[in-house]
Amino acid sequence: MAQESQSNPLPPPPPKWVINLNSPPRRKANNTHITNPPGYTEASSGKRNAASSKTPARKPPSTAETDTLKLKKSWELALAPAKALPMNAIMMYMSGNSLQIFSIMMVFMLFKNPITGIFTTNEVFRRFESEGTRKQLWVVKACYVLMNCVALALGVWKVNGMGLLPTTRSDWLAWETERQPLERVIFAFR
Repeated sequence: MAQESQSNPLPPPPPKWVINLNSPPRRKANNTHITNPPGYTEASSGKRNAASSKTPARKPPSTAETDTLKLKKSWELALAPAKALPMNAIMMYMSGNSLQIFSIMMVFMLFKNPITGIFTTNEVFRRFESEGTRKQLWVVKACYVLMNCVALALGVWKVNGMGLLPTTRSDWLAWETERQPLERVIFAFR
């Protein structure tokens, strides 16, 4: 066995696909008969790197510009629950008022998402906080909480439509006592 391993010391050559993968592709000649598509010019594609090096570097934004951008993004995030309300309302309407697994799961998600949104308000807006935005961000947070409360109200509307809220007198019959008349009426039969 020792003689066999010594007689074959070189590993087999790699497959052709490995060699092709590791070697750079050959450049094709520009003398092809295929025309360029409309709007394509050699100057716009080949000279792009040279043109970009001639343009001056963009100056970094100031802190006021950064704070303005952060406030805009935070407002987009705060209004996101309101943008989802029409879709949720249509889905709640279409799911019906019967007690089925689909409608129960929809109502569960309608309650779960706003509640977790309200409890994680500070974590959601932490990336937008800075010295310049701290005073203005509380209004954004309040709007976010308000939009989540509106989503919760949609869930309460759906639960009421399903008949799960105790809003009628018959829902409280177990705690109602028998009425005692204030006066006793005696009927005399003659």
